[in-house]
Amino acid sequence: MKIALFGATGMVGSRIAAEATARGHQVTSLSRSTGGDLADASAVRAAAADHEVVVSATGPSRTGESHEPWLEAVSTLIDNAGDARVLFVGGAGSLLTPDGTRLLDTDGFPPEYLGEATSGAAALDLFRAAPDSLDWTFVSPAPVIAPGERSGSYATSLDTPAGDFISAEDYAVVLLDEIEEPKHRRQRFTAAAA
Repeated sequence: MKIALFGATGMVGSRIAAEATARGHQVTSLSRSTGGDLADASAVRAAAADHEVVVSATGPSRTGESHEPWLEAVSTLIDNAGDARVLFVGGAGSLLTPDGTRLLDTDGFPPEYLGEATSGAAALDLFRAAPDSLDWTFVSPAPVIAPGERSGSYATSLDTPAGDFISAEDYAVVLLDEIEEPKHRRQRFTAAAA
C-alpha cells in the first residue's frame, strides 16, 4: 500500500514510518523541510492523488506560538484529501471520563498540556464535521504515550481511555492495523497497552 506520512520525523511519525516499512508498505515521508507542509493545499492534493492513505502525525506548536495555523492545516488536509483514506494522530485530551467529561476539562489535567489538548479536541471536531465523502479515522493514544517497547498487544475503546499508557511503538502498530484492516471509518478510537 502507498502511504503518505506528514510529520514523519517526530516521535510518533518516525515509528509509524518504521512500522509501515517493516510491513512492506511504500511510505513517502513528508515534512516541512522536504516540501511536505500540511498547510499547503497543493502538497496535500498531490500526496492524496499518489497514495491510497494519508497519515498526519503533526501537532500544534509547543513553543507558545498560536495553534491556529495548525488547525488551518488540519482543515486543509480535510478539504484536499480527495479519495485517499486519512488517518490522523490525535491527542488524548478529548477522551471522555465515565461521566462524559473530557479529560482536558477534569481537575487533574496537567496545565502544561491544556493548550495542545484543546487544539487536539478542536481538530477532532473538524473531522466530525467533515463531508461524508471523507474516509477518515482519528486515533487517540492513551493519556500517556512515550517511547518504549513494541509488544504488538493492545486494547481499544471508542471515546473513553482503554488504559493509561501506550508506547509510541505500539501506537504505530495500532495505526497500521487500522490501515490494513479498517474497523473505525469516520470514527475516533483510542488504544492502550493491553
